Amino acid sequence: MYYRNLGEYIAALEAKGKLVRVKREINKDTELMPLVRWQFRGLAEGERKAFLFENVVDVRGRKFSMPVAVGTHAASRDIYALAMNCEPEEIHEKWAQASLNPLAAVTVKDGPVHEVVHSGDGLAGEGSGLDAMPIPISTPGLDPAPFLTAPGWVTRDPETGVLNMGTYRAHLKAPNRLGIHCGASQHLGVHWYKSKALGKPLEAAIVLGGPPSLGLVSVAKLPYGTDEYSVAGAIGGEPVKLVKAKTVDLEVPAEAEIIIEGIMPTDWVEPEAPFGEYTGYMGIRNLSPYLEVTCITHRKDPIYHAYISQCPPSESSKIRRTGFEGNLYKFLKYDCNIPGLLEVALHEESGSQGICGIRIKKLSPTQPWQALNCAAGFSPNLGKIFIAVDEDIDPKDVDALFWALSFRMQPHLDLQIAKGKYLGLDPSAEPLSGSSGEFLMEGRKYTSALLIDATRKWDYPPVSLPNKEFMERAKAIWEELGLPKLTPKALWHGYNLGFWSQENEDEAKAAVRGDYYQTGEKLAGLKQRP
Repeated sequence: MYYRNLGEYIAALEAKGKLVRVKREINKDTELMPLVRWQFRGLAEGERKAFLFENVVDVRGRKFSMPVAVGTHAASRDIYALAMNCEPEEIHEKWAQASLNPLAAVTVKDGPVHEVVHSGDGLAGEGSGLDAMPIPISTPGLDPAPFLTAPGWVTRDPETGVLNMGTYRAHLKAPNRLGIHCGASQHLGVHWYKSKALGKPLEAAIVLGGPPSLGLVSVAKLPYGTDEYSVAGAIGGEPVKLVKAKTVDLEVPAEAEIIIEGIMPTDWVEPEAPFGEYTGYMGIRNLSPYLEVTCITHRKDPIYHAYISQCPPSESSKIRRTGFEGNLYKFLKYDCNIPGLLEVALHEESGSQGICGIRIKKLSPTQPWQALNCAAGFSPNLGKIFIAVDEDIDPKDVDALFWALSFRMQPHLDLQIAKGKYLGLDPSAEPLSGSSGEFLMEGRKYTSALLIDATRKWDYPPVSLPNKEFMERAKAIWEELGLPKLTPKALWHGYNLGFWSQENEDEAKAAVRGDYYQTGEKLAGLKQRP
């Protein structure tokens, strides 16, 4: 039996010894994410666990009854396999079969996610709406506000009517307003632009929590037009149950913890970010869409769910790596007809997007190039270096990859450069201008795949880890809790690499004082037409 909801899944994690319950008071703005961060900076992967914080407060002195779950989906590969309800070695093939054999969702009359409904005046003001949720600051000392890091954004293609669910960070700007970062090639971005062309806003709903299959499909790069609900159903072995949203024309999971409904205007955009990104650097501020919240529904006793991202390795790099590998494996083996394909491996050091090893049992001299060319064309923002290796090379092992590169190829014969790529948020793509860019205009630049001088050529944003003071405080709490002994990596806190303004510094300091809505008000005053 698959997990009906997040609560059942957390119980399964605990039964497997994969959950840490934290009952002592934890500050969501200064302590929570730094505490979880330590297991990615000081523990072997097999020792990492999910965390459930049961006594959450903030820098404004507020206490939250809602617990916060982090690391539940991909703190390790073993945890990811538990979310898939399979063994670790079965993940890729289970992804392939779920994509090949989707199971359509079913709509039901009502569900637990509608037990409590907030709308109208219940969404505005301090302590209301989004402000009632214990949304953590992910990179304290650098982020200007809390961000939703595990939101499953549900939107509908205005032409085809097909639903899509994707995970895009959400900047908390007011109790009833969220910013979003989403590129033009992302599926929600396509929906936004189609709605803009039609002269109407885009309806959206955000899913927080639910059966873990929903989070997995929301992060994975499924082909455009795929109904993520149907793939989630195939992973779980039964249809996902949906209910009609209260204020928008969308269907949402009946067993979700929280649903945030709203309207995304297409005649205005406003500044969003900075935010600690998967590349290991701070993502800079750009003009982006935003969501005006119309309704929030949730269970009577909901669990707030978040991913921990930023500098790899992280839960974000693990969940993206594993999902991307599974879908690229399916694409190459079944869609591109490469029967000799054995394994696909992305590397978390590259944000789970930059470096890709392809293990193949070569049936003809051209088959490696078939695999390489197809992989390079799978997604514009997946892959900076693709390496095809023989069946005796483990593509997950960096030493083995370097050995193969050293003695199994000649650069003048065995290398090609694929242009037209776009590795999102890569600060080596071009110098940072400091001015707000136009929303979703990645087409003005592109990257390529292969060998690159990996040194900084200009100033970068800060390393996206919490500042030293917050990590030191979290380390003291870690030791107080009697958690496993840490072996810190050389890089364990954020620091400035030159591209960081006094305004950025002031906003981050305001965030950990609890004054992040002042930043939201300022950004609202800078809105402009796209």
